[in-house]
Amino acid sequence: MNEHVQVAIIGAGLSGLYAAYQLAKAGISYVVLEARAQTGGRILSCANEPADAARSADAEGRVDLGATWIWPAFQPQLAALTTELDIALIPQAEEGDMLYERAHHQPPSRHPGYASSPPSMRIAGGMRQLTERLEARIAAEQVVTDARVMRIERTVSEVQVHTVSSDERGRMFTAQTVLLALPPALAAGIEYLPALPAGLAGEWAGTGTWMAPHAKYVAIYEHDFWRQAGLSGEARSSVGPMAEIHDASVPGRVHALFGFIGIPARSRWTTSEENLKALCRAQLTRLFGEKASKPVAEYFKDWADDPFTATEKDLLIQAGHSVPAAYADRGPWADCLRGIGSEWSAQFPGYLAGAVEASLEGVRQVQQSIAQKN
Repeated sequence: MNEHVQVAIIGAGLSGLYAAYQLAKAGISYVVLEARAQTGGRILSCANEPADAARSADAEGRVDLGATWIWPAFQPQLAALTTELDIALIPQAEEGDMLYERAHHQPPSRHPGYASSPPSMRIAGGMRQLTERLEARIAAEQVVTDARVMRIERTVSEVQVHTVSSDERGRMFTAQTVLLALPPALAAGIEYLPALPAGLAGEWAGTGTWMAPHAKYVAIYEHDFWRQAGLSGEARSSVGPMAEIHDASVPGRVHALFGFIGIPARSRWTTSEENLKALCRAQLTRLFGEKASKPVAEYFKDWADDPFTATEKDLLIQAGHSVPAAYADRGPWADCLRGIGSEWSAQFPGYLAGAVEASLEGVRQVQQSIAQKN
């Protein structure tokens, strides 16, 4: 693999892989460096038969433990990408009544449901199809996993990116430009030589990572018994452990419920994952009846405990929609380093649509810079 490229992309989530796809179409050389052992970033899909699902980019019936929804009605760039990648969208199931759990030892109340407008949409084969199909369109040898970026160094004529693997093997990649396709808070934790402007580094470090404080639970069932009872699968709870529950089914393929854990990260870390799963099963049983006590598979993902998503500061600050500067406007880093992770999006910071928007803008800047130099 060529370790000298025009653009080094740090992060193989949606923004990083989409940037690689755009650069490949433009004939610009690149490498994608991912700290995890797998690509996808904050997109993570699971299935009842994960081994089978992993073998096929067209696997159906997966549900999401990470990013879950898109809104094509007002996210045209992301909607266009799903069309370009031939990805089928399904509406979030909202027909039927919803449940509300107010207190312990009190039966949940049942209320008429409501339809979101514009409608929330999901990908039938899980959001992982987005990154899988992008990855299938770029050179496999240009995506390097298990490569955590430790230091980025600006020299007179290039940028050196130093990585280390999980077994402590180091590698160096050289590029003309670096695109940071990861959360700003994680980007701030990289060592820069020379140092980033203090104001910019502080702004990145203080930006909350969308989804970082959260944990999700998924239960897969043989039948959608809640639908048969006239329920949408939507529930809200003041009791927990899940504060918000939704239907995660794929019609005709998988029947599932998922929920966002309402317990703060430090509190949920005082018990085991197995105990949290048991508490979630018990809650679904309270809400939906005995059939909910016997899922055929269940999954749990704590994003706050993922070192390649969350930082210590994410446990203290609330992720919001303030957008940090994506680059230095002067100095040695002004023309060769830019943030393209979702939190840098002007319109949709933190969302999948934000990853697409920020990625497109970053690639546009790269192409403009190359054209000016030529």
